[in-house]
Amino acid sequence: MCLIIYGCDAEEKELGRQAASGACPSCGGKVQAVDVESRWRLCFLPLCFIIKRKFQCTLCSRRLVLYSS
Repeated sequence: MCLIIYGCDAEEKELGRQAASGACPSCGGKVQAVDVESRWRLCFLPLCFIIKRKFQCTLCSRRLVLYSS
């Protein structure tokens, strides 16, 4: 019988924050844009390196999603 164990690891690092336009639909607070660097590894081998921009409210800390038409 063979048992294989996979070790996956995800690491996120905040690069910076800046003010974004608009207001939170829940509480009306200011919105911040947060740049996040994500690294995925499988058994110490790097698989993916992504930089994302996430939006969140400064008052309620709710994550906001931007929909474009």
